[in-house]
Amino acid sequence: MNWINKIIKASEKIKKIIKSRPTKEDIANSNWVSCCGPILKSTLAENLWVCPTCNKHHKVNPKQRFDIIFGKNNYEILKTPIPKEDPLNWTDSKSYKDRLRTARKKTGMNCGMMVVKAKINNISVTSIASDFDFIGGSIGAAEGEAFLYGIQNAIENQNPFICFTSGGGMRMMESLISLSQMTRTTLAINELKKNNLPYIVCLTDPTAGGITASYAMLGDIHLAEPGALIAFAGARVIQGTVKEELPEGFQKSEYVEKTGFVDLIVERKDLKEKIATLLSILLNKNSDISTEEYETQKDTQSLSKVAS
Repeated sequence: MNWINKIIKASEKIKKIIKSRPTKEDIANSNWVSCCGPILKSTLAENLWVCPTCNKHHKVNPKQRFDIIFGKNNYEILKTPIPKEDPLNWTDSKSYKDRLRTARKKTGMNCGMMVVKAKINNISVTSIASDFDFIGGSIGAAEGEAFLYGIQNAIENQNPFICFTSGGGMRMMESLISLSQMTRTTLAINELKKNNLPYIVCLTDPTAGGITASYAMLGDIHLAEPGALIAFAGARVIQGTVKEELPEGFQKSEYVEKTGFVDLIVERKDLKEKIATLLSILLNKNSDISTEEYETQKDTQSLSKVAS
């Protein structure tokens, strides 16, 4: 029976090692972030959550995003409608209602999208951003209502609409209710364009599934952060279908720019300046611009024609 005792002792050691490993909560509460190497969160935050070594653009939540673009707390958060929760009484490993409670506690948001009114270089705008920490940035009825509310606010105030995308697609826990948000957001964007208001999309990591197949690809101008995943189906699914090796960097923003789906790749530190410049062109606003901004204008002359 010695071999059995050895197995039992070995299994007990393994259990102790597993228990001693840090949990997800421990990692989330840590002062460190893993990137190309360990990096302090404070250092990352000072650099707009971009790794100073490898230039990886880490995910940011909507408030962090708006602080970067509009200035810290220099915007008004709009309260968006919240429809009936869990209309399908969905349950898998846990109930959908429990998942919503967890997501709300984690993010401090009622749904996965935040809508704000703000100004960028004295241009009034309405903007929306997704939080990937809210059930993977997926889109349900509440997120659809938030998007429509934002578009309505933009039309009523004659504001350009700026969308920062992030998420894995439509939310499976709401089935066809979720899928219908693809149509609803598309119709809302059509109304925005009927009012001759610019719609600028900034694609961030990751933008995938039904998000890519709807409002993320309907902008007058598409910007993207470096290295962002921009896709509909996953790379492994596509490779398994076409039975061929995919190009290097497939579905990254740099590759998507080469294939014509992204107009400009802009680093996070330059986003505010680039968006302001583009809006001044699209709205024919007079503003003092630098030589670099003038070069951006020249590069985007054709884009302004598309949006006008």
